[in-house]
Amino acid sequence: MLLTEDAPARTQRIDPAFRRDILEGLAQEPKATPPIWFYDRRGSELFEQITDLPEYYPTRTETALLKAHGPDVARAAGAGRAVVEFGAGSSRKTPHLLRAIEPAAYVPIDISGDFLHDSSAELARAFPHLPVLPVVGDFNQPLDLPEEISGMPRLGFFPGSTIGNMDPGAAVDLLRAMRRLLGDDAMLLIGMDRIKDRDRLIAAYDDAQGVTAAFNLNLIERINRELEGDMPVDGFAHRAVWNDQKARIEMHLEALRALDFQVAGARFHMERGETIHTESSHKYGTRDERILLRAGGWDPVEEWTDAEGLFGLVLAQAA
Repeated sequence: MLLTEDAPARTQRIDPAFRRDILEGLAQEPKATPPIWFYDRRGSELFEQITDLPEYYPTRTETALLKAHGPDVARAAGAGRAVVEFGAGSSRKTPHLLRAIEPAAYVPIDISGDFLHDSSAELARAFPHLPVLPVVGDFNQPLDLPEEISGMPRLGFFPGSTIGNMDPGAAVDLLRAMRRLLGDDAMLLIGMDRIKDRDRLIAAYDDAQGVTAAFNLNLIERINRELEGDMPVDGFAHRAVWNDQKARIEMHLEALRALDFQVAGARFHMERGETIHTESSHKYGTRDERILLRAGGWDPVEEWTDAEGLFGLVLAQAA
């Protein structure tokens, strides 16, 4: 519930997109915020900790697939492509791909600038003869790729099942935008998490050590710091819920008591038990993922999965 709005002080310090998305998300019913705003530097660091947790299978499973099938990707994609990674983060999986395919350049894209530049510098040291050309930006918005890769065939790299964070309609829009950005002779290597046992999914998003809870609650810390908010961190709890109808895990911040707070001059109220929906992670069956890719302008060429069928790595070409 939005109570009132006053002109915020020091608006020059506020990221207008962050301010807009958070205020709109808190004003709507039910409340929801875009997951891209998790990733300030602290959020990026916490996510890297999540990927090492025993409950969180996607990272180690996808990494194993890249190690095992890098030569297959190289054979299908060919050498000399510019690799464009969407949401690069720490680029931990990327070296396995780069070693396998002999790229002409590497373009990591991420919204967290400091984190991106640190990881890009580390990767440049590991691959001294490879041009590493980081782009700071939101890959959900229009972007310009570096002039240095103009004319090169491109291989988009979208690991981590990040596509699952979007509703299917938005996912199709993003895939189409990637198709336009990468060009007619492009290919796309994408990780997609599979539908599986509910308890295993819940555990992956609500770990015993509480790292995922800290990651979710860090959004409140960021709002308070950057948008002059006074949201009580101890007034919220992390919740992970499996929505079977929509085949997705949902992360929420649940109010533990009735709360009144302000963000960027706007005042809000939440009842006990009311939640802010902060992230969805859709899971796909093999047919579902192929339908999604084709709707987005990509034709699947090859697909690899682990022995348990937990995770899929799909190589597609521009339709």
